[in-house]
Parts: sequence; C-alpha cells; structure tokens
Amino acid sequence: MNVSEALKTRITCRAFLDKPVPEETVREILELAKYAPSGGNLQPWHAYVVTGKKLEEFLGIIAEKQKENLFGEGTEYDIYPKGLKEPYKTRRFKCGEDMYARIDVAREDKAGRRAQFSRNFCFFDAPVAMFFAIDRQMGLGQWSDLGMFIQSLMLVAREKGLHTAPQEAWAIWYKTVAEFVSMPEELMLFCGLGLGYMDESAPINQLRTDRAPLEEFATLTGF
Repeated sequence: MNVSEALKTRITCRAFLDKPVPEETVREILELAKYAPSGGNLQPWHAYVVTGKKLEEFLGIIAEKQKENLFGEGTEYDIYPKGLKEPYKTRRFKCGEDMYARIDVAREDKAGRRAQFSRNFCFFDAPVAMFFAIDRQMGLGQWSDLGMFIQSLMLVAREKGLHTAPQEAWAIWYKTVAEFVSMPEELMLFCGLGLGYMDESAPINQLRTDRAPLEEFATLTGF
C-alpha cells in the first residue's frame, strides 16, 4: 500500500473486530512512526499502549465512572474552540449528522446518541488502546509535532491492514487515564486511539466525511 492509498483509506473506525493485534505489529508501527518530523528533533511525543486484561480492567473502571458522570472529569484544553465560526461549525455539524444517519439514530433520540457517545470509551471494541501525551513545557509547535507523529502512526497502521480511531474524547477522562498508566505529572494527555481490524460489515464504518475542494483551502501563486 502506498502513502496515497493509506491517506485515502484511513477513516475513524467506529467498529472493530474481536481479533487481536500481535505485539510485534504494534511495536513495528511505533518504531516507524517515530520517524515523524519534529522541530529541533525534540520528538515531544509520549505513547502509552494498553491491551488484553489490563485494557479490560481499565474499561471496567471507566464504565463504572460513566454511571455517575457520562461526560467525565472536564478537560485540560478545549477540544473545539468556543464560538466555532463558519465554515468549521457547519462541517462539524454535518459530520455528526452523517455519522448518526449511518446508524439510524435520529436527532431527537437522545438515548441513542448518548449510547453511541459512550462507545468512545470502550475504544469501539478495538483490541489495542493507545494514549498520547506531551510535556506541559511544550508549546503550539510541539503539539503540531505530536499530531504528525499520530498521523504517521495511523498511516503505518493502514499499511499493515489495520485501522484506527483517534479520539480526543478521551481528554474528558484525563485524570483516570493518567492514574491508570502512571503518567508523570509533567505530561498532559492529548488523546486516545483505538487500533485493530475494522468490521467491514458495520454500517457506521461506511461513513466517509466530506473534504473541501482545493480552491477552498489552498492559494497557489507563481505557477
């Protein structure tokens, strides 16, 4: 699989098969992703990987906490900007509506939407969970580097026939995540990510989000 194909076939997988991913494969993915660029070669990313019985234990803790508070512990950063303007507001709204349409959950079906939201916190049944963190000393440039590392990891996963679900939603459980993986205080959780084999038959995995035309986001000069 070439890079172009990996980019075009990468989606946020929201239904995984009950099929384990070998430790060797996970290690290979991480080893290749580390070649992502970073300013000054700081390599500011930190990854925590959880699977098997430890993942079951962690998800059990989250499930119990969700009974008291579905929306977690708050976040240490704004996942989306407050007062999101156009065209971003419409893009976000359409993404959500298209997703729920795939699983026949109407806007007025609050219970159905809460149930789908809660599936974030079982990693959509992915067999491998990852958490990504960054040192609190780092600035906006290094957050960009962390994003490039995660993108590189997702593309390598596609090369190996796997899919991923990057999830900033995990930021609402930052305290519980940090405690469970023994994350040092100087690190801040950015997101989680599920890794595994996609359930091709799941309707929700048929979702393909729109992309703006080139003229909408790029200015080319001098050609």
